[in-house]
Amino acid sequence: MDIRQQLLAAFEVEHREHLDAIRAALAAEGPVDWQDVFRRAHSLKGAARAVDLPPVEAVSHHLETLFERISTGQLPLDREARAATHLALDRIEAYVAANATGRAIMLDDALAALNACLDPGAAPAPAAPSEPAPPAPPAPAPAGEAAEPSQAVLRVPAAAVEALSRASHGLWAALPGQAAMAGRVARLSTHAGEIRRRMEAARRAAGAGGGEAAPETVALRRALSEIESSLTALSREASDLVQGHKAAQIGVETAARRLREETERLALVPAETVFGGLARAVRDMARAEGREVEVGTRGLDLPVDRAMLQSLKDPVLHALRNALSHGAESPEARQRAGKPAALAIQLTVEAQGGRLVLGIHDDGRGPDLTAIEETGRVRGLIEPGERLDAEALLALPFEPGFSTAGTVDALSGRGIGLSVVAEVARSLHGAVRLARRQPHGTSLILTLPLSAARRPVLIVEAGGTRYALPSGAAEALLRLDPAALTTVAGRPVAQVAGEGGQTLTLPVADLSDLLGLGRGQAERTTIPAVRLRGARGRFLLAVDRLDEVRTLLVLPAPPVGTDPALVTGTVILGTDTPALVLDPDGLIDRLGRAGPRAVRSAPSAAASGNGTMPEKRRSTILVVDDSITTRTLEKSILEAAGYRVIVCVDGQEALDRLRARIEPVDLVVADVEMPRLTGFGLVEALRAEEDFARLPIVLMTSRGDESDVARGLELGADAYLTKQKFDQRELLDTIGQLL
Repeated sequence: MDIRQQLLAAFEVEHREHLDAIRAALAAEGPVDWQDVFRRAHSLKGAARAVDLPPVEAVSHHLETLFERISTGQLPLDREARAATHLALDRIEAYVAANATGRAIMLDDALAALNACLDPGAAPAPAAPSEPAPPAPPAPAPAGEAAEPSQAVLRVPAAAVEALSRASHGLWAALPGQAAMAGRVARLSTHAGEIRRRMEAARRAAGAGGGEAAPETVALRRALSEIESSLTALSREASDLVQGHKAAQIGVETAARRLREETERLALVPAETVFGGLARAVRDMARAEGREVEVGTRGLDLPVDRAMLQSLKDPVLHALRNALSHGAESPEARQRAGKPAALAIQLTVEAQGGRLVLGIHDDGRGPDLTAIEETGRVRGLIEPGERLDAEALLALPFEPGFSTAGTVDALSGRGIGLSVVAEVARSLHGAVRLARRQPHGTSLILTLPLSAARRPVLIVEAGGTRYALPSGAAEALLRLDPAALTTVAGRPVAQVAGEGGQTLTLPVADLSDLLGLGRGQAERTTIPAVRLRGARGRFLLAVDRLDEVRTLLVLPAPPVGTDPALVTGTVILGTDTPALVLDPDGLIDRLGRAGPRAVRSAPSAAASGNGTMPEKRRSTILVVDDSITTRTLEKSILEAAGYRVIVCVDGQEALDRLRARIEPVDLVVADVEMPRLTGFGLVEALRAEEDFARLPIVLMTSRGDESDVARGLELGADAYLTKQKFDQRELLDTIGQLL
């Protein structure tokens, strides 16, 4: 590979980082960091010049000028500027992808749009490029895409590769210990042979007989003494061998486990690796149809099984096309409704309990229930005289061939898109639904089991069978006093302590009854229970026994014999004992439908209509640590305790994120020794700003000297914990007290 090819390969990665960073900055809530955006455009221009891509250099230069003028207040960041910026970014991305395949893509329309923003009085240039860009040109070697029919290429994060490499080296470092064990076993065998020979000699000497002072007797005694010494040495060697073997075995098992975990983690990739290009595809579709659209994404950093993402790519694109087609309104109609001129579409990806939830939301005209009903009657899906409620009507568009579009165009009218979404959802043991969005628009929600990944689960027992619950949905483990339960309309409720010391009144349900296993243990002095939280609320789940929290590989749910709305997967306990993973929302639905026998008491008047309490915002904790291992450990512990966790790699990133106010943060857990800005520097900077003067901060570090502790507390940290004496209960108790 020559130097230019090497530069182009590096540019393919670098330009995507700059484009994604600019898009993210413009899409984020709050003020835009124009210094970073300008720097990105400037770096992109320089990189394009280095690889001799003049068209990209020219567009980047115009972007740089536009960003400079917006940052200095000479130009506004209005709809035209945003549209021109997104067009330019999309065209650069398409140009680089096409350049790798030898195709010609022009950037004339991007330059024209940017010039129109920089010089509004100039005559408009053509609105389309000389060579139309494809709707979604393939990016170079995206994760999960096949570069050749015979070879699949997977882009893996560098940190994951490094972790896998360290685990592999750890395993190889532990293997020489096994060779040492073999040598010691050989020496032990040699000792045993020597003892046998000496015993034979002693036996022969004893058989010869003789007086007490006879030479034979003396020889026998000497032989027995030697045998005793040898036995002592053998015993010592055996003891050392056992200890050494245990240490070596632990080392090998630890290294092998880490290697397995890191290898399995490679199967999980951020959703962005597959969904990242869909926003650009939708914008290209809209431009081709002469429509205005703003496309946003949220949660694309969530790691998801690669195979599942690949299965969902086409259905999600179909759903986005459907939102663009059926949500479109004229600018005048949107203005009358008090909405921006451009249609807003958002793709969201999140994990709720044991399920992956994908949402495609738009602020368009919303579902036309009248048109859906008319089409349903024409197609015979609704019987004459039959009346369907809104929920039943919104299920009809998923039928094959169902369409309310008056004509067939490039986006809709064939009735294929949503039926494909429904079919893929069923094949993945999930569900899909349409809903009207308030105050305007439509939401399409895909709910699927999070499978083929190692996840922390809480093991419980009910009716003699063990089940698993997502540990992130378990807010607390309790023991209820049966005498303290009260009854409302034949259903039980209990008062328990919630966050912040307030008292919660929650409904109580027995897992055995919800699953139809019969009653749990009849008479108990206390009832083991889990305070379970789902997307629709929370309740107390009574079980026969609380077992433990374990991180296990969650496999797909059995294809038959289980309720897909209730069972999200399977884990293997021990060597061959399977346990079903239950979905908290599925249990909530059953609780709402259950009669007095399954639910011994009703919720209080404050409970929601399905028998659960409305969801309260979880406390959000910002974890700041430059060690990926420490970040992951702390994140898993805090999420298992019910907190929402976001992470940063150093103090400067944390400070920037807090100042950007991307989301509310209730508490910070930070390391001390970090690049760019240390934990001490972070505390000092936060305490100097009025908005963060009272934000709880916990320093957690390996620096446990008294002087370091004193300095951290003097700067304003609320607590100082050391990693050498790490105790997750101490961490959780400290956070609980501060919140």
